Amino acid sequence: MTLTQPDSLTPCLTLIEARVLATLMEKARTVPDSYPLSLNSLMLGCNQKSSRDPVMDLSEADVASALENLMALSLVRANASGRVTRYEHNFQRGVGVPEQSAVLLGLLMLRGPQTAAELRLNTERWYKFADISSVEGFLEELQDRSLDKGGPLVIKLARAPGAREQRWAHLLCGPVDEAQFAQSGSTRGADGAAGTVARIEQLEAEVARLKATVLMLCTELGVSA
Repeated sequence: MTLTQPDSLTPCLTLIEARVLATLMEKARTVPDSYPLSLNSLMLGCNQKSSRDPVMDLSEADVASALENLMALSLVRANASGRVTRYEHNFQRGVGVPEQSAVLLGLLMLRGPQTAAELRLNTERWYKFADISSVEGFLEELQDRSLDKGGPLVIKLARAPGAREQRWAHLLCGPVDEAQFAQSGSTRGADGAAGTVARIEQLEAEVARLKATVLMLCTELGVSA
């Protein structure tokens, strides 16, 4: 087992705190009209089944407790001026990183370790990176972050068995077990391939049904398909 410990100055979050914080970061960019978020909306965002690894089932009490700790770290702010208290993140200023780095850290907290190529694809709705080398540049800056600024915030994991590219993981939740991530990465790769095949088969079936429907409508209307 290989553990990589971030510097003590780096904020050490629990998995739930990281999920709450990253969900606020995501919704600020993807649904700005609904942001800041109420406690209930935030809980639903934390528990959604898509774009989350791992999938969680948090209660309002879990989220509320995480919010209190994040506010104590100046990473979240509460706005109680309306009928319902709403919450917004203060990640970029609280951690002291540029926008691009904050985006990458948010995605790593939400979806777990990813390659630079995966991060560029997954950040499309958050921030459009020019190319993969641009993503790698910001990741390397986060990895080489000096101790006077809080120390490294990401680590480049060893290549998983059968993988073509190395993945990156964040260090905001403490030590990283590289061996565990390597094993999970291998399993995820196999599951992902099977899921892709199933998805393609489903789409092909849907296209076939749509074609049949169009042909039937054309026949009834007396027009050429």
